[in-house]
Amino acid sequence: MPSTSKTSKTSVASGSDCAEHDEQATQVLRQFRQVFNAVKSHFQQVEKTTGMGGTQVWALSVVRDRPGIGVGALAKAMSLHQSTASNLVRTLSERELLVATKDGSDRRAVQLRLSPAGARVLRNVPGPFSGLLPDALKSLDMATLLRLQRDLAQLIVALDADESGASIPLSGM
Repeated sequence: MPSTSKTSKTSVASGSDCAEHDEQATQVLRQFRQVFNAVKSHFQQVEKTTGMGGTQVWALSVVRDRPGIGVGALAKAMSLHQSTASNLVRTLSERELLVATKDGSDRRAVQLRLSPAGARVLRNVPGPFSGLLPDALKSLDMATLLRLQRDLAQLIVALDADESGASIPLSGM
């Protein structure tokens, strides 16, 4: 189990070990910057092309791929909080990119479908619809994903990061 302390338990034997550690930390920081800037650049390109945030585009693609999906299932598919998905659906419906109907026996449950305008938006989007990071993570083998999950869990503890941040999209809505 990772330590909850923000300081390393490993004692540094010499100044050169400390310098090597600092250099490695700097290299990892640069890698994080590369990842975040690639994600940011992709979302900026999506917004420039479509006039909407990457999360909205991703929601449209999920609805296109799963016509009749409900808000709860959309939230699950996108790993979002249900209220975030509801806000997305409201915005996309107001822009007439989604059609929400209450067809079944449960009149509270909505079924979502892509409108023709929503389909036109998706035809112009530079892929991947889910964004670069989810797409790249899905391309990794299981051993790499498990190692990343374990290592990032340690980083999250060191950051004392708020758990609620896990369901907030990286892109604008």
